[in-house]
Amino acid sequence: MKVAFISRSSLFTAKGGDTIQMQETACHLKDWNVDVDMRLTNEKINYDEYDLLHFFNLTRPADILFHIKKSKTPFVVTPLLIDYSEFDQQYRKGISGKIFRYLSSAQIEYFKSIARFIKGQEKIKSFSYLLKGHDHSLKYILLKTAMVLPNSEMEYRKLVHLYSLSPPFSVIPNGIDTDLFSSTVNKEKDPNLILSVARIEGLKNQLNLIKAVNDSKFQLCIIGNASINQTDYYKKCKKIASQNIHFIDHLPQQELIQYYQKAKVHILPSWFETCGLSTLEAASLGCNVVITNRGYASEYCNGHAFYCDPSSPVSIREAIEKASKENVNKNFREKIFANYTWKNAAEKTFGAYKKIFLK
Repeated sequence: MKVAFISRSSLFTAKGGDTIQMQETACHLKDWNVDVDMRLTNEKINYDEYDLLHFFNLTRPADILFHIKKSKTPFVVTPLLIDYSEFDQQYRKGISGKIFRYLSSAQIEYFKSIARFIKGQEKIKSFSYLLKGHDHSLKYILLKTAMVLPNSEMEYRKLVHLYSLSPPFSVIPNGIDTDLFSSTVNKEKDPNLILSVARIEGLKNQLNLIKAVNDSKFQLCIIGNASINQTDYYKKCKKIASQNIHFIDHLPQQELIQYYQKAKVHILPSWFETCGLSTLEAASLGCNVVITNRGYASEYCNGHAFYCDPSSPVSIREAIEKASKENVNKNFREKIFANYTWKNAAEKTFGAYKKIFLK
């Protein structure tokens, strides 16, 4: 079987969790004799070469519409359904923040697509998207897809609730690289060393995290590059950060291990999370994890995480305090290695592909 993985044009220039998800899943699908090509939405693709097209990121429907209207090849979609609306409507600054307060979530995403096009950051190759609008484009894709492959049941339920459609689905959980993260847990964790591994942007909420631990006993390492479109946000984070806040550029996963080994706590206080790969990676190496109470991460971390309200620096600080005092959660580590690995994700993905062709 030959499959094309197709995703955003910035997949490799602005790497995120979706980049790792696609690369790792493609690598492990080889074990089931599935040949995967990684393609970007702005590339010309010979669809006849493939048995199946696998799109990632439903929240950019213009990218998908262009290809499915030109191809008769069956396709599936990994939604990566993130709700940006709370941050966009209540906390985004500048002119766009003022505009977004009066728009719906779908209207905001439509506005962003047009803005990226005007700035020359991305092309809108589908005129159909401009006519249909954001929501109707999403519904069109969901009606045409052979199957939806969400990363959690919570994500699928959100999809059904938003669009009143129930396409066939199979949950494909995210995972870790067991070869990289199978090291023995360091018993001498530093209870005052806190990590937050994520791209620096408003959605990830580093600003409130910094406010929560500024001038405290904690040493916070924020590891990641600034989002291309949010350099002002990054500058604001740097400006308010006290001396106990340390900024480290994006690191390859291999180099992250030494930080996960030393730190007692990892935190993602995002305004919304589908899962958070760095949460799973950190927990696999013995970090206690603090996660947002928004999104789907609780399905992965159920009973094994400390929760915070991303809007409240006080809540973030309290969750960090609790996590730093608790013993290392060995049960979560075992759960991750049993359920949340890229090999497992690839096996479930292959199972979903088989269902499509056995219909």
